[in-house]
Amino acid sequence: MKRRPTWKNATIVSSLAVAALILAVFCLSLGSVSIPIRDVVLSLVGMNGEGSDLIITQFRLPRIVAALLIGAALAVSGSLLQGVIRNPLASPDLLGVTGGASVAVVAFMTAFTSYSIHYVPIIAIAGAFAAASVNYSFAWKKGVTPSRLVLIGIGISTAMSALTMFLLLSGPAYLAAQVLNWMTGSLYGTNWSYIKAIWPWIVALIPLSLLYAKELDIQALGEETAIGLGSRLQMSRMAAMLLSVALAGVAVGIAGTISFIGLLAPHMARKLVGNRYGIVIPTAALIGAIVLLLADLAGRMLFLPLDIPAGVFTAGVGAPFFLYLLFRRKRPGS
Repeated sequence: MKRRPTWKNATIVSSLAVAALILAVFCLSLGSVSIPIRDVVLSLVGMNGEGSDLIITQFRLPRIVAALLIGAALAVSGSLLQGVIRNPLASPDLLGVTGGASVAVVAFMTAFTSYSIHYVPIIAIAGAFAAASVNYSFAWKKGVTPSRLVLIGIGISTAMSALTMFLLLSGPAYLAAQVLNWMTGSLYGTNWSYIKAIWPWIVALIPLSLLYAKELDIQALGEETAIGLGSRLQMSRMAAMLLSVALAGVAVGIAGTISFIGLLAPHMARKLVGNRYGIVIPTAALIGAIVLLLADLAGRMLFLPLDIPAGVFTAGVGAPFFLYLLFRRKRPGS
């Protein structure tokens, strides 16, 4: 496994972090009401007394912060899954993880029309864990192999989609529009209550993911080699999957099923910084945050006064990217 220069990777990560910050400020200035960048900066440091201060700090800033957190969570979740399965085509969507979270949240919304947003991430994580547990149980045969996880995950994902639609159709009609909007992957209406509900999970789980970076590097050498090097293969594989499931569950609980970021961001990160997960994970997190920020900005700006869910744009970009990866892997010598 070729090691890239440390200074080069550090430069790439720093550049992505600066790009994410600049893009966030740019997103705060754009909307149905355009606000000068100067006023945005003054609002962020608490020095703007203009009427735009409310728009920036209470309406746009929570949405921007949510996009950064959720994009990073989905990207790291995908990175961990691809490391466990050793396949760059793996993602939380493929293994039924996001489907399980969606079923749990839709059932919760249908059963309790009045609920606290703080319960939603917990419900989503529980649903994601349930789907992942079913997958892991069926895939277990003197251990778990990546190919069985993928094949069974596809079946679970399909079943979860069908169950979600059944819950949607059998629930109250007035909830259909709200649930459909959420299922498409939308950050519309995000406020500081949402941020309070998700930030402790994401801020804790992403650094924990870095603890398994070395294990994922060893597992990339193959199961026999990893065991020979002292890797506790099944235990570390399960721990990485649990972290991936939790991150995906939190993201789905707030923003719905935003697809393809978990597939696209890790692949782009490996292109930029190589294959070592200690640097792939933070790079993918920043790329995922930027991608979701751009998708949400496109949803807010391209079809004014409509607010199109960000998931529509991530799917629009991610589907062709997935096909590109698929056909590229099929080419001889690729």
